[in-house]
Amino acid sequence: MSISESSITYLKKLFSEKSDVLITTHYNPDGDAIGSSLALYHFLLSQGIQSRVLIPNELPSFLQWMPGVNQAIIYSKDQALGKQLLASADLIFCMDYNGLNRVKLFTEELRASNATKVLIDHHIQPENEFDLQFSITAVSSTSELLFQILEESGYGSAVNREMAECFFVGIMTDTGSFSFACNRHETFEIAAKLIKTGMDVERVHRMVYDTYSESRMRLLGHCLGANMKVLPEFATAYIWLSKADLDQFEYQQGDTEGVVNYALSIQNVAVAALFTERDDRIRVSLRSKGEFSVNEFARAHFNGGGHRNAAGGDIFMNMTDALSWFESLLPAYSAEIQKSLANYK
Repeated sequence: MSISESSITYLKKLFSEKSDVLITTHYNPDGDAIGSSLALYHFLLSQGIQSRVLIPNELPSFLQWMPGVNQAIIYSKDQALGKQLLASADLIFCMDYNGLNRVKLFTEELRASNATKVLIDHHIQPENEFDLQFSITAVSSTSELLFQILEESGYGSAVNREMAECFFVGIMTDTGSFSFACNRHETFEIAAKLIKTGMDVERVHRMVYDTYSESRMRLLGHCLGANMKVLPEFATAYIWLSKADLDQFEYQQGDTEGVVNYALSIQNVAVAALFTERDDRIRVSLRSKGEFSVNEFARAHFNGGGHRNAAGGDIFMNMTDALSWFESLLPAYSAEIQKSLANYK
């Protein structure tokens, strides 16, 4: 896998020409979204280029320790400043999302901007809304892709410990601590280079994964004990959370991160789903093992998408109807799911 020389040349030209740089990422940002955005922020700073990071909404508590996060602007908290930054920017980086609608809260402002828009992302089927695209789906994460871009651009030596922590969080979280989407040797070679900067891997892992609040842990227990259904005939399991459940366990942004993976870890389960009730919709998170594409499944039924083995979307029904509808879809996919499970073993 390589990045075109012409794209790198154009990017370096943008670095030298543009003076008002804005880094954006998607709504409900995860570790890769924040990690890649902050890594780019620190890199630009190391080159004497000032930039701002604009995040649509609040990030999870387990990411709030990251280097530079206090410099980021949360659009939902300061829309006036966010709109000002979008209006004045002449270069906008779009990190870890493949379409402008993924930022949700400032999509129209972003679309209206005359700034040069640079996509750096690893999701499939990017929209044709960007002036320069670095879109490679084979990598584990946008953080890995950004590292490769900088290295192939001749900036590898600029990566310091702060940047390394940001890169590592992105790669670590998007691979489930190197348990999926990490069969490329390059992923581990990059991780080794990051460790060589002097970053403390154990600390980074601890700051992300060992920070559960009591209420978050009890929410997980509730999911697994009371709100999970396994359908052996379809090699599928799903978990659901109503607004009442979220209120009962004092839900905070990020508390359901990784919950769907528990359902997927059940023996002889190849597809897992998490249904979370929001104000006007049911949010669906999908995971799969093997070759069954939850991306295609989400695109077909939930107006969503993502990766082959990790995707999401929305259902505009009440929870009872949403779960019934989901189950009604499974018979048509049963043979495909069972084949995927058999080949995965």
